[in-house]
Amino acid sequence: MTKLYIAVPCYNEEEVLPDSSFKLLNKMNQMVSEGKITADSRIVFIDDGSKDKTWEIISNLHSENEMFQGIKLSRNRGHQNALLCGLMTLKDRCDAVISIDADLQDDINVFDEMVEKFEGGCDVVYGVRSKRETDTFFKRFTAEAYYKVLDKMGAKIIFNHADFRLMSAKALDGFSQFKEVNLFLRGLVPMVGYKSDIVTYERSERLLGESKYPLKKMLALAFEGITSLSTKPIKMISRIGLAIFLISIVMLIYFVVRFFMGATVQGWASLAVSIWAIGGLQLLAIGVIGEYIGKIYLETKARPRYIVETYLDDEN
Repeated sequence: MTKLYIAVPCYNEEEVLPDSSFKLLNKMNQMVSEGKITADSRIVFIDDGSKDKTWEIISNLHSENEMFQGIKLSRNRGHQNALLCGLMTLKDRCDAVISIDADLQDDINVFDEMVEKFEGGCDVVYGVRSKRETDTFFKRFTAEAYYKVLDKMGAKIIFNHADFRLMSAKALDGFSQFKEVNLFLRGLVPMVGYKSDIVTYERSERLLGESKYPLKKMLALAFEGITSLSTKPIKMISRIGLAIFLISIVMLIYFVVRFFMGATVQGWASLAVSIWAIGGLQLLAIGVIGEYIGKIYLETKARPRYIVETYLDDEN
């Protein structure tokens, strides 16, 4: 049987934790009783520096039932770092880890299928949404565009997959060799390799609390994915620069011909537009290049991606 750990990153989740912990506990007990996972499997909540009663709830859950464990980060480090902390902390304690968000919008009923595929030889099993009927048109359009843009920019990710996945101890051990400070897990995990598969599910609506990934954060995450995994934006700037240079040569020839034909060149509007357009493009180019330089700066510092303050496990 599989010794399974569930890694659940949390940030200000006091509203959803009582319900989520109840559902997760029932699911794990069911899998234990059916002989699918071992009795020493665990549910681990990772508190990402929450400002509400999240850690207090996690501590109470741990004291009431040994199935629950908790990891408290010293400060808020963001969802990706909190999830990484959970994966790296648990990789040597179990056979496989399933990561899932605290709101349980992802379907816990596919845990069984994930474990079956793991026992069938898969080291990574991705949870993939089968459809987006519960999303608004805007959310559905932007989400699908998000995955397509990332793919075009060279960030190879699994379509309609976020951070709901199973990873074996072997895959996690390989993943531990990735030392990036700028994290985009859904783009890094496929780079590990090993045999993988998918399970499909329908995502539920969030019942309580607020989403921790509004549009602003989703755009920031998308940009993080592109600049962390691909150099295509810089290559695009070079191509746009070359295109503008060629257009300027054509325009130069056009104006010289017009001059010798004796035509009066008004030109002020087009000149002003050209100056503003090229100036804007230069600022954009500097900004994109600066983003990459900033990432290099952060990587060379090699600061810790997270610091664990407390770990509530079987020994305490």
